[in-house]
Amino acid sequence: MLQYGQKSFLIVDDYSDFRTSTRSMLRELGAREVDTADSGEQALRMCAQKRYDFVLQDYHLGDGKKNGQQVLEDLIIDKLISHECVFVMVTAESSQAIVLSALEHEPDAYLTKPFNRVGLAQRLEKLTQRKTLLKPILQALDRSRPAEVLAACAELCRKDPRFAPLCLRYRADALRDLNRFDELEKLLTAILSSRPQPWAYAALGSLLHKRGKVSQAQGVYDQALKAFPIMPGLYDGMAQVLVAQGESKRAQNMLEEAVRLSPLAVRRQSMLGKLAMENGDFEGATKAFRQAVNQGKSSRYKDPECNLNLAQALMSKNQGHGLDARTRVEINTVLSEVAKDNADDQGLQVRARMMKAASLQQVGDPETAGKLTEQAVQRLEKMEQFFSVDAALTVARQLQALGQDGAAVSILKGCVETYGDDPKVMESVSKLTDDPAVLNAVTQAVELNRQGVRSYQGGDLKEALDIFRRALAMQPKNISISLNTTQALLRIAGDKLSEEVMQECRKSLNGVAGIPASDNRYDRYRKLHIRVFGA
Repeated sequence: MLQYGQKSFLIVDDYSDFRTSTRSMLRELGAREVDTADSGEQALRMCAQKRYDFVLQDYHLGDGKKNGQQVLEDLIIDKLISHECVFVMVTAESSQAIVLSALEHEPDAYLTKPFNRVGLAQRLEKLTQRKTLLKPILQALDRSRPAEVLAACAELCRKDPRFAPLCLRYRADALRDLNRFDELEKLLTAILSSRPQPWAYAALGSLLHKRGKVSQAQGVYDQALKAFPIMPGLYDGMAQVLVAQGESKRAQNMLEEAVRLSPLAVRRQSMLGKLAMENGDFEGATKAFRQAVNQGKSSRYKDPECNLNLAQALMSKNQGHGLDARTRVEINTVLSEVAKDNADDQGLQVRARMMKAASLQQVGDPETAGKLTEQAVQRLEKMEQFFSVDAALTVARQLQALGQDGAAVSILKGCVETYGDDPKVMESVSKLTDDPAVLNAVTQAVELNRQGVRSYQGGDLKEALDIFRRALAMQPKNISISLNTTQALLRIAGDKLSEEVMQECRKSLNGVAGIPASDNRYDRYRKLHIRVFGA
């Protein structure tokens, strides 16, 4: 029986009447500690100061403000609520798009207005019983200890085998976090052979994709979509598999269906925009990036890349036709937001100016475009951070179009020095230049890095370190070589880290300190950085 008097509640809704009536219901049930908030922002501040046992969160909280889905995202990512907290999404909306958008982040329950005290009590009682049963598992999740999660699942199933189905997803997530992929694949396959579930399909498809079994992953997603055609996450997974197979148009179709089902996800809209751009569908790209920009205004997933991509999509859509007044205003607005919101990011400041210059060139104002380009080039010369590959290639194209060939070559050379060990990067660069000074910038260093990796994997750590050092001397800004050198130094030194070793590690990592967070090696860089610098 739920002891309301011993629990704390938070009601979040922008209508005072709803807050008042729901608080009255809870007080009638015996609750003494009931707080209220009229916005998502206020709710986040309150959850940062106090731990709640129950959160009743309205989905719609007013235009231009965080919605319930975005609040739940923040609460989970910032760990402002525990796994034992009961989170109930409340809304008067019953449309499929709203319901699916709300459920994608998996609240404990979805409650439709209006409801009465009896209905609320029944729902909270059932949710509390489940949370109480799973308490050891949820506490292990709060401690981020997957091995303890597995042990808690095993203990619960030992007490009563009937609880085994409740543990399946927790077991799967724990095995994934422990990198026990063979066991995970067997578990997911067994689950699906017994009782197909959308989360298990998604997990197996993702695992197979990660392990390079792309065709098998596609087969899993095919089965999943036939069984669960209204689950947007399955379309996301299929899209990633299709991209890996070079089927970008089919991948775009998959994401379009996912967006139709659940249109309020910023990252999904952004990915759709990128695929549409690659496929030359500039109308589709414009629509998707516009949605990502608008939805991102109150989301933690707000991304200046969406603004820049929207400006590029608008220009590409109107290539050869100039830009009408409405389009120019939209481009200026989204680029101004980038400059204003990222005053300390020199890379974004440069890119916003370059994009603005390109738009001015397109509307027939080469003089102003030239002035902006000169400002951007001056900033480029002083910039220490790296562009991502996509950003570097875009800036190089714009510089070429604006007559700044020398600056474009410099950007491309830096891109090759940083990312040239990736054949796909070299292929993209070769489409923009045939300058041998650029294309041959890292040939020897990359080959040395490959040799070093082979020696490292073969167990000859000293030989590997010697090779990495030689490669790093040639290309001190190559991310892979820098990380490999640092890792080899730390591995050889073990627990005996001399000041000499630490200095060499610092120098190696400082050379790639501008690595963008979007780079897939960023997590590895951060882990090495923490070990070397302590933060």
